[in-house]
Amino acid sequence: MMHRTVTEAYCLSRPALHSTPVVFSSPHSGRDYPLAFLQSSILSDHLIRSSEDAFVDELFADAPQLGAPLLAARGPRAYIDLNRAADELDPAVIEGIMRAPHNPRISSGLGVIPRVVSQGRPIYRGKIGLAEAEQRLRRHWHPYHDALHGLMDESLLRFGEAVLIDCHSMPHEAIEAHARPGVPHPEVVLGDRFGASAGRDVVARIEAAFRGAGLRVVHNAPFAGAYITQTYGRPSRRQHAVQIEIDRSLYMDEGRIQRRPDFAAFQKLMMGIVAGITTAFRPDTALAAE
Repeated sequence: MMHRTVTEAYCLSRPALHSTPVVFSSPHSGRDYPLAFLQSSILSDHLIRSSEDAFVDELFADAPQLGAPLLAARGPRAYIDLNRAADELDPAVIEGIMRAPHNPRISSGLGVIPRVVSQGRPIYRGKIGLAEAEQRLRRHWHPYHDALHGLMDESLLRFGEAVLIDCHSMPHEAIEAHARPGVPHPEVVLGDRFGASAGRDVVARIEAAFRGAGLRVVHNAPFAGAYITQTYGRPSRRQHAVQIEIDRSLYMDEGRIQRRPDFAAFQKLMMGIVAGITTAFRPDTALAAE
């Protein structure tokens, strides 16, 4: 039986038997929207969810049964973006912040305290106070990353390597925009920052699990990974991080932010993929392959 720890910042599900160096993290699937935040936003309760990786934590929910921990955020991405550095503060939305050197994420409104949701829709009418921003970092960002650092260190110590699967979803339109005429659009994008955050063999094993399930996979375009892969991916230290982006249209109605009627079937498909990934990195599997 798995063990679950629930805090304000995250839900951590640990396996009864930790049998693989793989760690699953879902930083953008949080859906606990503080009432005061909703009241301060100019967006409807529905539109403010548009940048949320809805249901991604459910797609990877079987990881603990397969020997790997799953860390899932509870705070929503529109409230605080855990895939940004703590100092990526936007002076256009936070009072008292000095303008820093050019940062394209901050400039586009997607700092650690986002200014906009998808399609550039503003979240606030004005600015929020610096104390409010610092409180979000203290209550959500730091606890989440403390937990993630701990899980990676634990895997490294126990298995001699750690493999972080950074779980995300992408709007279908983002893939359509990068599709080539006459070529079926990809359904999964693996981001390893062009080889900087994970070894080639590690990415190949993850890709094999998705391709084995019949999904079309590409690398690094249009998503190569952000803060989490950049920070936790250290292949030279046997610490790898790969960002997974899954086409939302495969399992949800994006406009309504609702599970598709066949959600359970896709969830079962994902269970097989997660099983393939966790098995590929189990020490006994790796030794058998040598």
